[in-house]
Amino acid sequence: MTARAELCRQGPPLFKFFLDGSRRVYKVDDIQYDKKVFPVVSGQVSVACCSREMNDDYTFRSFKHLDEETYSVLCLPVVANGEGIDNSVFFSNLKNKLNEQPLLKNSDIEIGKVLWYLTRLEGRETLENKGVARIQDEMVDCEKKIVARLMNRHLLTHESYLIKDGSIQYKSMKMGDYKELARIRNNYRHVVGVSKRFNPNLMKDNRGQSSAGAIASLPLYHRTPAFLWNPGPEWGNVNFAIWYVRVRDIKYTTTPFSGVLKIEKMLMTGTENDNGLMTDEIDTITANIINERNPVCYGNDARWANHLYPVYMTECYCKSRFRSDIQFINLF
Repeated sequence: MTARAELCRQGPPLFKFFLDGSRRVYKVDDIQYDKKVFPVVSGQVSVACCSREMNDDYTFRSFKHLDEETYSVLCLPVVANGEGIDNSVFFSNLKNKLNEQPLLKNSDIEIGKVLWYLTRLEGRETLENKGVARIQDEMVDCEKKIVARLMNRHLLTHESYLIKDGSIQYKSMKMGDYKELARIRNNYRHVVGVSKRFNPNLMKDNRGQSSAGAIASLPLYHRTPAFLWNPGPEWGNVNFAIWYVRVRDIKYTTTPFSGVLKIEKMLMTGTENDNGLMTDEIDTITANIINERNPVCYGNDARWANHLYPVYMTECYCKSRFRSDIQFINLF
């Protein structure tokens, strides 16, 4: 199916806001409790939303930072709380004590949160991976928090959509302010997830065969049909419309899936859950996404063929907020 690019020439761009998150994680030490050794994991979290402003004649005016969550975190095993009080209270008090240390004060660095990871292991899990996953969950919670703030400010509308870099299929989490996707689903009514990397074998055609071949062979500016997808209870039983579009000519790319984007939209109403999105809505979203592909970041990123430029700029802003690895690790 050809994405009807003329749709996005009839007015301002559909997408005004762009959200991306990044994190850096380090194992900085080991600590012993009850004769058992546990890893101490630390990290930096940066999540930002940038906005694009247009003139009345729909020409570009400015691209600027709008909102962000950027801070350092420390992640300890839950057994560090030997006082038997609420974990939130204990680790918040510990954060305050750490921030009073001369090393942190002199470095002008503050720990934003002290997190904790559970120590029960399942399958091939490791304690270090549990700590890393906890910091990853913290970054995801920041993404949800910023989307909620945009909604509370009435910025996300049918005329001002947000592109979130990556999937919006969030697993339910055991901790965090936005643990259950089903409860915050309405915040994502005007949010589209765009993934540069994806599993092409995930989607099946009507005969139950992989759609990887059809995705790889998409002509330029063509998309697949939209799939109705329910990832299951672990994702809150939320349904999605998922489709793929080629935004770069395959003759200029290095792999069959370079230049192809995976697009996700949460389904909100009962009609959408039963029948999926209307074709006109899918075409409008797709055409506007194609319009976001230029300019490109040749030479700056090996993933250039799958980048949308405003998302790339938002990602650059996120990473610019990190302190250097050497400076950060030397705090410990």
